[in-house]
Amino acid sequence: MSTKPKVLLVDDEPDILEILSYNLGSEDYIVETASSGPEALEKLVSFNPDLMILDVMMPEMDGIEVCTKIRESKLGKDNLMIAFLTARNESFAQISALDSGGDDYITKPIKPNVLKSRIRALFRRHPDFTQATVTEKQEFGDLIIDHLEYKVISNGAEYPLAKKEFELLVLLSSKPGKVFKRAEILSKVWGNEVIVGDRTIDVHIRKLREKIGSKYIQTMKGVGYKFKF
Repeated sequence: MSTKPKVLLVDDEPDILEILSYNLGSEDYIVETASSGPEALEKLVSFNPDLMILDVMMPEMDGIEVCTKIRESKLGKDNLMIAFLTARNESFAQISALDSGGDDYITKPIKPNVLKSRIRALFRRHPDFTQATVTEKQEFGDLIIDHLEYKVISNGAEYPLAKKEFELLVLLSSKPGKVFKRAEILSKVWGNEVIVGDRTIDVHIRKLREKIGSKYIQTMKGVGYKFKF
């Protein structure tokens, strides 16, 4: 496998693709582009990227539809990261994007150096591009956290997780009973260079509870969350 991260850029504006390709190419990423949702799904199979940067507003199939299809159909790598890059900055658009399985939401316009910093922050948490040693599995009664396949098994049912959901669960379960403050969660899961709000954490917690049940994650109002076992 190549040691260079592979990035698939998806946008229906040729100028955007050209600018992003140039800037990411200068960072030594392997870059492919697609100008529509259907083309992105084809490139996902042939190119097999580590990260997809996806526009929301596109004809034929919008970015949220593309992301939903990828996550539901388990297309691409199990640890594929998806970052939305869009001019839409409404909160409902961000929530929809994260709910569909996105790992990050970046609004245009954005300076190239800031975008590259955001992408570097994502890759620092990518298992193929970090030196961190990963435990293969954790077991908490009827809950199994599979680190190799980015999934959980709860009461015998298997649930694949988006990357941020998985990292959030691993963080909380690393020290059962400890209350992780929101600032610590943001720093360790999203990184200091990625600006997100408390609502982002809440969305991911809700999605985790939908998949593993509500008994494992307890809300400490005004403080943060803890893993109960």
